[in-house]
Amino acid sequence: MVKKPTPDRATPDATRRSDRSRRAIHDAALALVAEVGYPKTTVEGIAARAGVGKQTIYRWWPSKADVLLEAFLDMGERAARDAGHEPYRIPDTGDLAADLKAVLRATVDELLDPRFEAPSRALAAEGLVNEQLGREFVAKLLEPQLQLYVDRLRSAQDAGGIRPDVDPRIALELFVSPLAQRWLQHTGPISYAYTDTLVDYALGGLAPR
Repeated sequence: MVKKPTPDRATPDATRRSDRSRRAIHDAALALVAEVGYPKTTVEGIAARAGVGKQTIYRWWPSKADVLLEAFLDMGERAARDAGHEPYRIPDTGDLAADLKAVLRATVDELLDPRFEAPSRALAAEGLVNEQLGREFVAKLLEPQLQLYVDRLRSAQDAGGIRPDVDPRIALELFVSPLAQRWLQHTGPISYAYTDTLVDYALGGLAPR
């Protein structure tokens, strides 16, 4: 006679277990980079912090850089969901300057937040020497964010607030790139006043003549 399985004994859910392990690994990678810096962060250290074997990490990611990239992207998605910003778009209130200043002020807050600063600096630096990681960092994180600016500038263009001959993809660099340079290379402080000024200067050149 075949014994039937006990109804109240749940079968282990491998998917749920994998999700828990991934989250633990993500959290461990982000915490270690913030605490000891990227060079001292190791796969062994991440595994120990997450309570998994390092073979588990290598089964899912080829390197610590790939772990950190996925962890950083996941953190950003969770933050957006928690803030109710899914999918996020730059507000269109009809006042382009105010909308750009608001989103750049939020960017300043994020860049100065230690939870975001340490992993984003590490990924930006590693992307310079690891071409594949650099391409993924740009494609998965930077380009989607830049497209939000493109969409908002095109909306302003359609409303007559920006010259029709302006290329929005180039125009956004007038305020995004200086902020990125200051932050990455420590060439000066970043603040609301600084990004507000960038917007004022940029829009002065983009406005219809």
